[in-house]
Amino acid sequence: MYRSHSIGVVVPAYNEEGFVGDVLDTIPEYVDRVYAVDDCSTDGTWQEIQAHANKQKVGSEQIADGGAQFDRRILPIHHDRNRGVGGAIKTGYQHALSDGIEITTVVGGDGQMDPNVLDRLLDPIVERRADYAKGNRLIKAEHREDMPTFRLFGNSVLSLLSKIASGYWKLGDPQNGYTAISLHALETVDIENMYEYYGYCNDLLVKLNAAELRVAEVAIPSRYADEESHISYPQYIPRVSLMLLSNFLWRLRVKYLVRDFHPLVFLYGIGAVASVVGVLSAVRNGVGAVVGKSDDRKSSLSVLLLGTLMLILAMIFDMEENKELEVREFE
Repeated sequence: MYRSHSIGVVVPAYNEEGFVGDVLDTIPEYVDRVYAVDDCSTDGTWQEIQAHANKQKVGSEQIADGGAQFDRRILPIHHDRNRGVGGAIKTGYQHALSDGIEITTVVGGDGQMDPNVLDRLLDPIVERRADYAKGNRLIKAEHREDMPTFRLFGNSVLSLLSKIASGYWKLGDPQNGYTAISLHALETVDIENMYEYYGYCNDLLVKLNAAELRVAEVAIPSRYADEESHISYPQYIPRVSLMLLSNFLWRLRVKYLVRDFHPLVFLYGIGAVASVVGVLSAVRNGVGAVVGKSDDRKSSLSVLLLGTLMLILAMIFDMEENKELEVREFE
């Protein structure tokens, strides 16, 4: 228990032999339940999980004295097929829901997340300032120093796309999987249909925003050692980008058309069409200039500027609508 709240930790692991055991051993003592999910690893990850789970079994005398809620602290879970990190986390979330855990966190099995700072994510939820808390490795310069350059660049691009898609305009580092979620939020959002690929963090943010749930951002350092990334960027970037576009359109429909009405949806729609028409006209005029045909550059530029201004105005309205749903904690 942490400040009178039951705490669960989901540890997704795929080919994390040599790392996941140390993660399980360093989970804080106040955590009531650990859902260690092996996502059909091809190395010794599953055996390592089982071995460390057996070391942390709770004795029957502890249960009788009220010192433990479950007969074993670590629950090993094995997928018979690889479902992706989002799928592993979804499995952990579903078990936490069944157990009635009040706050469920995620700590990766690769050792990049420091369990000693887990309480920073719990406090905003315990104190009811937020329904969901996420780490951010980009807030403080000292936290960014150890991040590889290609990750920092990719993260910056995805941060911008995720701001637009999710409606949480002030939150950054959307790929940070070090998170905590309340039982209320788990019950409210559609966990069953959560994205199972690496963009699960972005997908969940969109769902939280559509449900009008508050998200806190906390400065959290990451640790990089000898672990290998399982992300294939040629597949990752287009897949996550398409998911974000689909989620963005879904959020606008649910939040600003179905549940309530706001004219920003029309600003987004007309602005996007005008911008595309302006760009295509500019390209056509450029080609026409090359082959000696007449062109109307002023017209295409005017349409492009109009579309851009409408998109910016829609974003400003969206920021205003969602500002009360964002909590930033830098200390």
